[in-house]
Amino acid sequence: MTRSIRWRIIVLQAVALLVLAFGSGAAFFANSFTNTQIHDQLAPQQIVFPANAKAGLPADLSQYAGQQVLTGDQAHAYADKFIALHLKEIGQNHPYSYWSTQARIATDPTVAAKDQAIADTLFKGETLRSMLNQAWTFSVIAQIAFYAAIGMAIAAVIVLGTLIFEVAEMVTGREDIQTMRLPETTATPELADVR
Repeated sequence: MTRSIRWRIIVLQAVALLVLAFGSGAAFFANSFTNTQIHDQLAPQQIVFPANAKAGLPADLSQYAGQQVLTGDQAHAYADKFIALHLKEIGQNHPYSYWSTQARIATDPTVAAKDQAIADTLFKGETLRSMLNQAWTFSVIAQIAFYAAIGMAIAAVIVLGTLIFEVAEMVTGREDIQTMRLPETTATPELADVR
């Protein structure tokens, strides 16, 4: 390998190393920043899972018993397995749009007020579910960033190893320039007589 080609390889490896190291650092930062923001946004809300089944905790959420909702996974579980269960009961298996329509078309003011109260509760509950699921979505993105950071860090270490090898080869001067020789032929090929 010639010296100029080796220099080109070293420069490319150095650039790749810098890009991978920067990307890894940025992905680790994105993971940390996102998880911190999720925690900092959820903590003041003081949303807490019930302590046990007697207090209203569904059986499939027993792992979260009595915990405050502070992570994306907790937010997702609370939204889809706790709030959704209660909204289904309150709405009698009907969504917000159904109860809102019922409230608008009701002629009796008492029925209209009752239907509107159900619609308002469903609206607020679905809004909270949406916000909690958004926290979960961002926690998934943070987790993907974490795994990407690990992958880029591993790739950076590999590139660093190859860079060290190339520099060592250049410094020790063990450049091996090989030329290829074509075998010599004694016979001359005969041309076919084409007519």
